[in-house]
Amino acid sequence: MSRLLLVRHCQSSGQHPDAALSDAGHIQAHALAERLVAQPIDHLVSSTYRRASATLAPLAARTGLALHRDERLVERRLSPEPIDGWRDVVARSFVDPDFCVPGGESGREVLERAWKALEEILAGGHSLPAVASHGQLISLVLHSIDPSFGFAGWESLSNPDVHLLERDVRGRFSFRRLAPFPAR
Repeated sequence: MSRLLLVRHCQSSGQHPDAALSDAGHIQAHALAERLVAQPIDHLVSSTYRRASATLAPLAARTGLALHRDERLVERRLSPEPIDGWRDVVARSFVDPDFCVPGGESGREVLERAWKALEEILAGGHSLPAVASHGQLISLVLHSIDPSFGFAGWESLSNPDVHLLERDVRGRFSFRRLAPFPAR
């Protein structure tokens, strides 16, 4: 059996790739590290977005593990420009994986790059890697494992949030939420 922790980033100051964690997000990242340090985590990977890497930075400091960054774990690009009704676009992604607005990514495209990254991490021989990413990417991954995790599942995610993904000996994935992490 192989497994990994899929972590949604802590509260941020915005959606831009360079958006920092908010003050509350920094507190959350330290609380998350305190909670995860007892796990047998032996590898850390995050999206290249600042908020994702900052989410795992306190855990990296506590464990002495290097924090690796992977561009394939960045958030879904809905559109090159802000769009009205963006939540409708997200909702439609769970029923039509090929849907995208001009210049945006479809859910299928996001899943393709996300699973390539996750499979590579799982093949690395680690005991328990922790991977920090973003709400839409994580929700689409969870939906691909269990189709009942859809738009409502995405809406239920907290910042941060942690799910344990496990692959059995037959290659089938399952997941469970370790715990929501309410904002402080």
